[in-house]
Amino acid sequence: MYSLNRITTVADCDVLLSWATKEKEELAHKRYTEQRVTTTYSTTSIEIEAVLQGVLTEIAAEENIIAVLPEGKQKEEHVKKKTRLEYKKFLLENRRESYGVVALLENELDLERLNKEIAEVDVFIAGVTAHRNTL
Repeated sequence: MYSLNRITTVADCDVLLSWATKEKEELAHKRYTEQRVTTTYSTTSIEIEAVLQGVLTEIAAEENIIAVLPEGKQKEEHVKKKTRLEYKKFLLENRRESYGVVALLENELDLERLNKEIAEVDVFIAGVTAHRNTL
């Protein structure tokens, strides 16, 4: 897979191993960061969905109340409450775009890519090490 037969000295192998080890450390750091972000997005997306469902239920309830109330101060208060709930819904939907399921899946994809990169660096290190032992 790699052109290791072109490496003819132990010193070249050592340089490659040093470089690959540094790459792996950097990838491991990125993976740690992505794991934390993914965990945060996972928790946040569940919370957002739960709160959003509650707000939608409250909006529906307010609509039912407004529909049966006669014109007056009490109806105006419920209309204002519904407006505040609709604004809260708007904010939650915007947060869902940033921290919701789609963002969670994007982060999970990034995390999987990093895992595969780290695995490939491990394969490279093993190959260089095996070649080094033959020199």
